[in-house]
Amino acid sequence: MNPVKRIEIIANYMELERILKGLDQADVPGYTVIRDVAGKSTRGDGKHDLAMRMLDNVYIVAFFPPEKLDAVVGNIRAILHKFGGSCFISDAIELRTTQCVG
Repeated sequence: MNPVKRIEIIANYMELERILKGLDQADVPGYTVIRDVAGKSTRGDGKHDLAMRMLDNVYIVAFFPPEKLDAVVGNIRAILHKFGGSCFISDAIELRTTQCVG
C-alpha cells in the first residue's frame, strides 16, 4: 500500500484541455475524465440542459505522489481561479493488485 493524493475537479468542458495540461506539467501520472456530469452545489442550482453541449461539465480524478502536491495545486489553482470550477484534494492509499513486469 502506498500513500497518494487524490484530486477531484469539476469544471466546464471548455477548460478540460487546460486542466489536463496543468496535470501533465505537474507530472501527474494519469487521470480519468468523466464527461457530461451534472449536480448541485453551494455555487449554483445545478440545472443541466443536455442540448447545450458546450456548457457540459467534466469530472476529472487523478492520483499522484504526495511530493507533487505543490506543483499540482499551483497549476490547477491558477486555471480554476481564472475559469471557475471546483477542486478537492484528499489523502488516499493505493492498493496495488498487480505488478508491472519491466
